[in-house]
Amino acid sequence: MKEVIIIGAGPAGITAGYELLSRGDGKYKVTIIEESSDIGGISKTVRYNDNRMDIGGHRFFSKDERVTEWWHNMMPVQGSDSYDDRMLNRHKKLPQGGPDPDREDRVMLIRNRVSRIYYKKKFFDYPVSLKWDTIKNMGMFTTMKAGVSYIAANVHKREETSLENFYINRFGKVLYSMFFEGYTEKLWGRHPDVISADWGSQRVKGLSILAIIKDVFARLSPGSKNRKVETSLIEEFQYPKYGPGQLWETAAEEFKKLGGNIIMNCKVNGINVSSDNGTLCVDSIDCVQDGQTINKKADIYISSMPLKDLVEGMDNAVPVDIKEIAAGLPYRDFVTVGVLADRLNLKNETKIKTLNNIVPDCWIYVQDVGVKLGRIQIFNNWSPYLVKDAENKVWIGLEYFCNEGDNFWNMTDNECIEFATEELIKMGVLTSKKDVLDAHREKIKKAYPAYFDTYDRIDELREYLDTIDNLYCVGRNGQHRYNNMDHSMVTSMEAVDNILSGVKSRDNIWNVNTEEEYHETAKN
Repeated sequence: MKEVIIIGAGPAGITAGYELLSRGDGKYKVTIIEESSDIGGISKTVRYNDNRMDIGGHRFFSKDERVTEWWHNMMPVQGSDSYDDRMLNRHKKLPQGGPDPDREDRVMLIRNRVSRIYYKKKFFDYPVSLKWDTIKNMGMFTTMKAGVSYIAANVHKREETSLENFYINRFGKVLYSMFFEGYTEKLWGRHPDVISADWGSQRVKGLSILAIIKDVFARLSPGSKNRKVETSLIEEFQYPKYGPGQLWETAAEEFKKLGGNIIMNCKVNGINVSSDNGTLCVDSIDCVQDGQTINKKADIYISSMPLKDLVEGMDNAVPVDIKEIAAGLPYRDFVTVGVLADRLNLKNETKIKTLNNIVPDCWIYVQDVGVKLGRIQIFNNWSPYLVKDAENKVWIGLEYFCNEGDNFWNMTDNECIEFATEELIKMGVLTSKKDVLDAHREKIKKAYPAYFDTYDRIDELREYLDTIDNLYCVGRNGQHRYNNMDHSMVTSMEAVDNILSGVKSRDNIWNVNTEEEYHETAKN
């Protein structure tokens, strides 16, 4: 029986562990080591005063059938939910049927995807649509300028040497300046002209004005229910009843039932690498738990820890140039402020019915550069079960992007909540500080791997890591790639495929989410 150590109990780590034990014919003993006290990594669900927070928002949809089947194996889809049927009457029942009666709360709900941009106190569809409301909010003159700008961008394509050029090629200079430039700088703390276009290639993929126009006409054609649309244009998604952490906690339980072991509150700070006849291998790892350093050995190591920390833990075993690349890899850290209120000072002018008649958005993207706030989550709309009193209260998450150790990160909880409240009032989302009934702050380190500084040399780092015979790098931070949750899972599935089949190449693992198009089948 081969010993396997997996670093990290997020989606990539839990998936790798479950896959190895469920498909490994009893040949593997698997231990997952997790630094924190939570399962799910950034996909965890935070509980506070009987309300729940989804850190960053996690829509469950994937073009990969393996991933969808995996999710449904953990949590069957319950298309209609009694609460929503009674209060909203807007969910459709899927053919998969209801949940296992022994796990009645462990189900996926079907949710409407509504995300909009809040710009100069007006709502715009996200992505920007070609509706009359868009033209009215922009004004005819700005709309005409945007059209001319888009045509000009298509006539004179820019070399995509930066994220700025990537966006301008697809949307034109005017729309880029309105809806992408300021928000992107908020997100990364850098202007888009110094960020690699790779980020756009992975996150935006085929989205453009042309893709939006095609989708508008596709909606009008026969068979539109089964049309293919870009990921950013999907209209429904699945969501665990009590947030994404519920699925990963369930998967962790299933992993343990198969014989897996999870060690919590255990930080990996040393990776001991040696050379055996010219072949590099990880001999053991050093972990700190309860102040004590523990050495653990295994035959195979699967790492979802940040590449920066992984290489730093290898110390002098790594060539100087490789250490420089890893040390220079940038990250963006993340703060969410949960705010409980009786109501929001925003009118629901859509045709979508909601509890309290709140706006129906899952996310509201804040493009106004006059505030630091990046996005607003409305947890009621992700799932009413995230909110203790969803019929009478609104529970929102205010998302801020920052750097660990900067002034915003170092604020006290009260200072941060006060700052966030004042921004909501400035934007017109709340009327006064008295609207805030309760609040809570969460800080997440290394939430977003960034695409600047030494990122342009990451292929050199990857090539070196691939020479370590028994090490597999998976997941968002494990590959320093801004992957979605399903992509992180697939990296682990590919790694397990290689382990079980004896394939030495890591190309299939690193190549996950590098295709140019990422389509979803629309279900209307």
